[in-house]
Amino acid sequence: MAQVGSNQWLICASIALLVVLLQVGASYGDNLRELSVSDWWEKAGFYQIYPRSFKDSDGDGIGDLKGIEGKLEYLKGIGMKAFWLSPIYKSPMADFGYDIADFVDIQPEYGTMSDFESLVKKAKELGLKLILDFVPNHSSDEHEWFVKSEKREEGYEDFYVWNDGIVDSDGLRSPPNNWNEAFRGSAWQWSATRQQYYLHQFHRKQPDLNYRNPAVVEAMKNVLRFWLGKGVDGFRIDAVPWLFEDEQLRDEPLSGWSSDDPLRPEYLNHIYTQDLPETVDMVYQWREVLDEYKNVKGGETRVLMTESWSALSVVQTYFNDSNGRLGSQMPFNFQLIMRLDQDSKASDYKTVIDSWLDAVPVGHAPNWVLGNHDKRRVASRMGGEHMADIMEMVELSMPGVSITYQGEELGMTDTYISWADTKDPSACQTNKNVYEQYTRDPARTPFQWDATANAGFTTASKPWLPVNSNYATINVDSEQKADKSHLKVFEELVKLRDDDDFHSSQFGTAVLGQSTFAIIRIANGRTYFTLVNLANAQDTVNVAALFTKFSTTKSFDTAVVRVASVSSKRTAKESVTLSSIQLDPYEGLVVQSGAKNCVAGFLLIIVAVLTLLKLR
Repeated sequence: MAQVGSNQWLICASIALLVVLLQVGASYGDNLRELSVSDWWEKAGFYQIYPRSFKDSDGDGIGDLKGIEGKLEYLKGIGMKAFWLSPIYKSPMADFGYDIADFVDIQPEYGTMSDFESLVKKAKELGLKLILDFVPNHSSDEHEWFVKSEKREEGYEDFYVWNDGIVDSDGLRSPPNNWNEAFRGSAWQWSATRQQYYLHQFHRKQPDLNYRNPAVVEAMKNVLRFWLGKGVDGFRIDAVPWLFEDEQLRDEPLSGWSSDDPLRPEYLNHIYTQDLPETVDMVYQWREVLDEYKNVKGGETRVLMTESWSALSVVQTYFNDSNGRLGSQMPFNFQLIMRLDQDSKASDYKTVIDSWLDAVPVGHAPNWVLGNHDKRRVASRMGGEHMADIMEMVELSMPGVSITYQGEELGMTDTYISWADTKDPSACQTNKNVYEQYTRDPARTPFQWDATANAGFTTASKPWLPVNSNYATINVDSEQKADKSHLKVFEELVKLRDDDDFHSSQFGTAVLGQSTFAIIRIANGRTYFTLVNLANAQDTVNVAALFTKFSTTKSFDTAVVRVASVSSKRTAKESVTLSSIQLDPYEGLVVQSGAKNCVAGFLLIIVAVLTLLKLR
């Protein structure tokens, strides 16, 4: 089809604005929004690295810091601005690094402190920000703090949560209450050394720190200060909701969700072990540490990213309070994981996305998370590899921060892990009949770099987890060479997202046709429509449905494709007719109408807005 002329672009700009204002304001609710961004992180692409599975440099089958350093150019090349590392601290690896034996040292199988310092230096040379995982709720039972606390050494007696338990009339001792852990089982473990129970809301080798002890609070703040001194740019805070517990240790009520198994975490409603008000205050205190460091040392903003799977009403409190105190810049938005699945309709996408936007306080940037090391991969969770592009288009068309888990840009899928190969403690504490309900291993398998042995992840004969059998086609090398691939779609989306007028724009969401979810972006004479067909059937959408109310001209109803999904037959720069776009099953498109930075275009937009106001 012929390309649209420059004059036609100007008319299309005003037409598109009219269409969007009418559709979003009248047909789909008043959700046309605007985001003003200024700080580096507010429109950055963050990339999560699971170090054990990213790149092995020494042939032991386990990823390491030197392997990460050697692949930083890849992150830079796909348009990432920052990356965060799952735990790299010294650990006995009962929970693969989330059981920390020393908060200020490196796990030897990942490398040395010198290797970490080299990684920081290389990242800064490339202009990449480095974010560390901060695991404040618990330590390893092999940490010196716990060893001293278990022996009741002075100053450490109350570093952890200890209790005598309950002794019945027969002299039998039992835990102080019915609390259970996230990995299934009682949250209390008896210590023969101390002759008391200690609380562990995760694995029994992960005792909970006692945040009602000021010494613990200060010790963990010093951990942050140590790594800030090493040059890190922020922290992702793990398992935030569990920081504080009810001081009275009251039994938690039954949830009614898992009545057949009292040991499952779902059996209880965790009103006394999660989301206590003191937890939010603790996040604010950590933000003060980061801001104080910036004020003293200078440089750019250091950021907090917080993990909470709580209700929106709770998550939004981590941003700020009514007194102006600031907390996490990025309380993770898990709504796309928690509330959408392969059966979700376009209307569900709109409801979920709009509810998050409504929850983000004014003046804060939204963030978008599709997956991580604890959840099944996007493609597998959402119904197939074809959904990889669809979900990336949704995430990367929205304003604010994007967080990508390693391999999602390739369309990597879950790997089948046998019971014999299972490593995740969440699964290992069950049995071979049910372990697949609990395992997180399928999303943690080695990153797929190329089609050589073990996907180029390691030279070892056997990596720590099996490589997915589809690595021969789903890998970085193959997708970079292909004419069209998930990786190239991802790169095109990130490049478009980085365009200033794509970020600093008005935006809204809509449901079109029978099964299409749409995102609209307007800025500086350009209008973008992201269209994703969520059904296994063709859908014809009329983006310009309301235009005929205001003009008899029908010859400028044209836009061009900027990005097309792998499942699409269309190519970039191909023209489409806005009033009738036929989308193939699971096809995703980003189309653009309008010209950038054109005074005439702005004048037409102003006229369009004034006309609309008069008509209303």
